[in-house]
Amino acid sequence: MKSYEHDGVDLEDGKTRDKPTLRKIPNQALLSGLAYCVSSCSMILVNKFVLSSYNFNAGIFLMLYQNFVSVIIVMALSLMGLITTEPLTLRLIKVWFPVNVIFVGMLITSMFSLKYINVAMVTVLKNVTNVITAVGEMYLFNKHHDNKVWLALFLMIISAVSGGITDLSFNAVGYAWQIANCFLTASYSLTLRKTMDTAKQVTQSGNLNEFSMVLLNNTLSLPLGLILSFAFNEIDYLYNTPLLRLPSFWIVMTLSGLLGLAISFTSMWFLHQTGATTYSLVGSLNKIPLSIAGIVLFHVPTSLQNSASILFGLVAGVVFARAKMREKS
Repeated sequence: MKSYEHDGVDLEDGKTRDKPTLRKIPNQALLSGLAYCVSSCSMILVNKFVLSSYNFNAGIFLMLYQNFVSVIIVMALSLMGLITTEPLTLRLIKVWFPVNVIFVGMLITSMFSLKYINVAMVTVLKNVTNVITAVGEMYLFNKHHDNKVWLALFLMIISAVSGGITDLSFNAVGYAWQIANCFLTASYSLTLRKTMDTAKQVTQSGNLNEFSMVLLNNTLSLPLGLILSFAFNEIDYLYNTPLLRLPSFWIVMTLSGLLGLAISFTSMWFLHQTGATTYSLVGSLNKIPLSIAGIVLFHVPTSLQNSASILFGLVAGVVFARAKMREKS
């Protein structure tokens, strides 16, 4: 639930982005950008609402249900011939499974951290992922960044530390889950490109589009999520909680699953209408209204120092996006 680009692959709320293949619709850049921003913000806010306002203590099951909704819709669209997906062969599953384990861990830790930490601080702390990714690129791929990128990353660290110190609703458990999420998200980013290149070699078409990756990631996450749900003893909780007997709760959960899939579609649409540079910058700017909405909607207690730290972190994210653009150009 993070916005940064890694060799043409962008990650946002634990989802995979790749270059789209849809036919370009003229004069749709503004509409596609708005749709992407709304779906991205809404997904995190709805998840926060389910986990905190409903006090739902089964984050793994929530992830499982969202991914199940995505699988059903993508398969239905594929059967109707509206989209094309690669067959999930055993060879493809073997190649993709290791990165899928990281993907599942990334989504689950994101759910757990979001339950205990307010949306604005989650957004700022996710910037640490960029730091870990940059260090990983340097040591694993011998990729060097210019001084402006490192300055932006340093500002992100300062904002995360100062934000944690001044956080009036600080929760050590939530921060531990978020740190784990940062490492898993960075690992997913660092391993995804190589896995994608290998996976393309074992597909029938020699390609792996966005819809195929959504179907592949979400389908493989179902049995793994079910096992983890048993391991974390969520089954007993689900059996006893009255929330699952509320139709309104199922509507909100289904909405979260639809929004998760909407992020994949709208990001692909927006990328096709604009480009990776605009997409990355808008993703960083999108965190600003998201943070404000999170504070206002969930009545988060804050202080001037904490608000300043959050704003500082959001600005650092924009500076980082601009520095990466200059580096690429």
